[in-house]
Amino acid sequence: MAFLDKHKAIETHATLLMVLSLLVVTIGGIVQIVPLFYLENTIEKVEGMRPYTPLELAGRNIYIREGCYGCHSQMIRPMRDEVERYGHYSLAAESMYDRPFQWGSKRTGPDLARVGGRYSDEWHQDHFTNAKSVVPESVMPPYGFLANNIIDGKYIQDVVVTNQLTGVPYTDDMVQNALADFTAQADPLGDASGLEERYGDAAFGTPVNVRNFDGQPELTEMDALIAYIQVLGTMVDFSTYTPVANR
Repeated sequence: MAFLDKHKAIETHATLLMVLSLLVVTIGGIVQIVPLFYLENTIEKVEGMRPYTPLELAGRNIYIREGCYGCHSQMIRPMRDEVERYGHYSLAAESMYDRPFQWGSKRTGPDLARVGGRYSDEWHQDHFTNAKSVVPESVMPPYGFLANNIIDGKYIQDVVVTNQLTGVPYTDDMVQNALADFTAQADPLGDASGLEERYGDAAFGTPVNVRNFDGQPELTEMDALIAYIQVLGTMVDFSTYTPVANR
């Protein structure tokens, strides 16, 4: 009974209640957050994960610019219905180079964490031009104008440098060759050996898609966006992946 009286004194004293609540929240936050700074496997390193190529990075910026994250998430939760529909649950490592991450909070359209390679480039062209032509019930607005927006990569080196400053492990060689790699990825008749050397199997164990993504001779925003979409969820080989807890 004496305890309840003391508790009542706290509840009826607004300032004291606020101070004690803040104290409890602070202690709880410290207990949860501080250990993360000392754990080496807070983000488990997974074989195959690599930084985005300059073209994929440009496509990701277009994805963000057009607000695609408002209707599509890129995070598959570890629940059976999601795994059955979309594939393996998302790993923290798959977002380690995303600035900002694209987990999302709403799905008007499906999750895109594993969309890479699921559809052809032509399907994506049709989908961006008129979504209803491939998904009749879709409410997605048309983005066909992206095929008319030619890009020259004038600022792509600056974009790579900016991501490098935030901790993405772009090397100086990647920075210096950003523009060359940007154009090479969408030119199947060009020399993509440097791009492959910096981002491909030899460096990260992950192949790089090199092709004309939108079927046009010019390099367009459609090329960049499709290049980004086609790499989502393809870097980790889940047929050989074993979580740290199971090793």
